[in-house]
Amino acid sequence: MSSDHKKDEGVPIEEAIDKAGFGLYSYLLICLTGLGIISFVCITFGSTIIIPASACELETTTAQQGMLAAAPVVGSVIGTLVWGYLADTRGRKNMLMYSLLGGATINSIASISVNWIMLMLLQFVAAIFSSGLYSMFMSLASESVPMAKRNLVVLLISSIFLLAQGVMAVLAIPVVPLRFSHHLPALGIYWNSWRTLVIVYSLPSIVSAIWLIFMQESPKFIYTMGDREKALQHLTAIYKVNKMKARAEYPVQSLLLDSTEKNEEKSSAKDQIVPLFKMPLLKYTIIMILLFAFQQIGSFLVWLPTILNQFITNIETGEGTNLTVCGVLRLGIENPIEPDPDAVPCAINETALLMLLAVGVMKSVVNSLLSLIVNKVGRRNLVMMISALCGICGILVNLVPNAYGSIVLFGIFSVGIIVLGFYTAIIVALFPTHLRALAIALPLTCGRLAVFAGIQILNVLLTINCDVGFYVFATIYASSAIVASFLPDDRKLVPTVAPSEDKELTQKEEMPQRSMTEL
Repeated sequence: MSSDHKKDEGVPIEEAIDKAGFGLYSYLLICLTGLGIISFVCITFGSTIIIPASACELETTTAQQGMLAAAPVVGSVIGTLVWGYLADTRGRKNMLMYSLLGGATINSIASISVNWIMLMLLQFVAAIFSSGLYSMFMSLASESVPMAKRNLVVLLISSIFLLAQGVMAVLAIPVVPLRFSHHLPALGIYWNSWRTLVIVYSLPSIVSAIWLIFMQESPKFIYTMGDREKALQHLTAIYKVNKMKARAEYPVQSLLLDSTEKNEEKSSAKDQIVPLFKMPLLKYTIIMILLFAFQQIGSFLVWLPTILNQFITNIETGEGTNLTVCGVLRLGIENPIEPDPDAVPCAINETALLMLLAVGVMKSVVNSLLSLIVNKVGRRNLVMMISALCGICGILVNLVPNAYGSIVLFGIFSVGIIVLGFYTAIIVALFPTHLRALAIALPLTCGRLAVFAGIQILNVLLTINCDVGFYVFATIYASSAIVASFLPDDRKLVPTVAPSEDKELTQKEEMPQRSMTEL
């Protein structure tokens, strides 16, 4: 028997994952994770397109539309920490299945809403179910591939996340303009295009749930729970698909008991949360919470379909080309355009949806290009540069008296959302496995609380004082560059030499030496 097939005894978990390889299973997992994150976006942020499309039938006011937009965000705030805790104690795969099926079911029921209140409540509950998809899928993927490939995996998943709003637009383009309207007397509603779109936005979750059945639980999570034999079984299954070889050829016979990995099977919520607020993790917890909270571009992205729809509709009339984005929006409010009698009521402009797709593609491409220099420049430094540049562009949006130049600056400002991927990668690097899902969920929750407040404030400001909205929110975002400067420079960290040497560091003096570029 060759040395490659020689059985090793007492192999550390990271080395065992490395020996399972990176192949077909890994790519299938990345694709599933991408689809799962698209599912999360479609359910949690699908209302951004549903709101303007349903405005005529539901007769929603500006305030009611603000509540409709905020309800899923509130739901995600409530659910994120709960799912993070459940994923860290009950497993990634099982909780993902509940999250996917629950979100898809409730969101589908929302399609028969008889009024805006029913729609708001159902999308609120659907968002609670779907809120954990991002953190749980990210944890599952990053813990199931070799350490050397985790940076690539996080990059690909982040690119898909950034493209997700564009995917929402693609799904909406053939559906929203449909003119059918069938009366359902039992409910007193008309089944039309926007209700169909709600169903369409539930499909990715259903497909993801079916796909997930055939995938493995995170072997590193199972190992952390203390079940080394079961973890080895999952690693063997991953090896078989990745290498296209028999299970018996997997060159690991047993896993080494690692004293740094804690058995958290019976841990309480307190055991999961308290370590995040004690040294040495406290500093990083505070920094990541602030960074997510200052990520106020999310508030603009919620209203992006509405902003682009109003902008394009007014520009197509030939007026307002010498105005800023806010100037064009004010023009539409002061001089409303008569709707086309032949068009579907409140249908979103197709050009606006294509622009939404373009913004998503631009964010994804920029994120991919930055991956080419991330190891040389460093994640922290990239975060600082992106935050400063995009924040300044957001401030300049309403200082350029040209509609096209102003909208380009707005587009660059929107690209700033890409730092979320870097934030997640940093969390994966700094926090131990048994706390990782919760470590991602906690800052996400704080960020969504900030976005919830931002949505309401921005909804009002876009109507009464649009310029102030851009100045304030762009300045808050730009200031995150200062907060990020307190993170360690990952270029100066000592890299891990071999997978077997990787440990979950929990001591203060060891933490700065952890290599983030390897993840």
